[in-house]
Amino acid sequence: MRTMPLPALARRALLAAVLCIALPGLAIAQQAWPAKPVRVIVSFPPGGAADQIGRAISEPLAQALGQPVVVENRAGANGNIAGDYVAKQAADGYTLLMSSGGTVSINPHLYAKMSFDPVKDLMPVAAAARVLVFLEVNPAKVPVNDAKEFLAYLKANPGKLSFGSPGNGSSPHLAAEMMKAMANVYATHIPYRGAAPAMQDLLGGQVDFMFDPGIGLQQVKAGKLKLLAIGSPKRSPLFPEVPTMEEAGLKGFDADTWFGFYAPAGTPTAVVTRLNTEINKIVRSPAFTERMNAIGGVPAPMSPQEFAARAQDDSARFGALIQERKIRGD
Repeated sequence: MRTMPLPALARRALLAAVLCIALPGLAIAQQAWPAKPVRVIVSFPPGGAADQIGRAISEPLAQALGQPVVVENRAGANGNIAGDYVAKQAADGYTLLMSSGGTVSINPHLYAKMSFDPVKDLMPVAAAARVLVFLEVNPAKVPVNDAKEFLAYLKANPGKLSFGSPGNGSSPHLAAEMMKAMANVYATHIPYRGAAPAMQDLLGGQVDFMFDPGIGLQQVKAGKLKLLAIGSPKRSPLFPEVPTMEEAGLKGFDADTWFGFYAPAGTPTAVVTRLNTEINKIVRSPAFTERMNAIGGVPAPMSPQEFAARAQDDSARFGALIQERKIRGD
């Protein structure tokens, strides 16, 4: 029998020993995530739709992951501040962005220069909800009964009414610009740093109307605001008696937007898959549905690939509007 030289035997033994040590270590490393708290960076101030959705998911997500999930608000520039921050973090699954689709789909059309590329530097993890916008007026300021009367009132009073929004290029702002373009009416835009302060001024009469991303629905039920129409292609199951903007005469009106989670590009597939699985479980839960009903949102579980496709659709739809209306964020 041929005897193998000792150096070769030694090399093979050493390689086998290394593999025996390394492979279990790699498996343990993959299983270890998350080994510390996960941060969720919300792109808008406390109280808005992004904040409410982020917190509604972060609480049960912490239980599912066995680690704290800490929510931080980094508002400004229609999500660019939060998006830039997350894009520059380590791609290890410990920092996530919760934002409207505007950060990825709208901002590249709004800003001539951005400090990050939302498409290249961020990757979709999981959608959370489709957020509708609700056309609401302060009834003490605007004496109308429905959306058709409102459009007629706008035409009869060009430039006399003002509307609030969470900021330039936000979905409520774009919804109002869509209405102005399709109905050939004019009103003054008052941008705020978030939906909550805009809603406060609508209630206070400083602005006349707003496309609300759902945070004012309790005020509608209390009679402090009047809900005229839904900015979606279909009526909301929460308000089946309220017509859509299309029913008011604006054919093809669709200002819905998608809220969800993004991670730094290059985040391991296994981590993204785990997050997507856990977030989808939460989004499908009755508890989350109930919380979304409170702000007029619709749970939207989907894969990262489906979420990316939605973002591309929104980019085409809103990009054309931004170009037509010459809307700028900077």
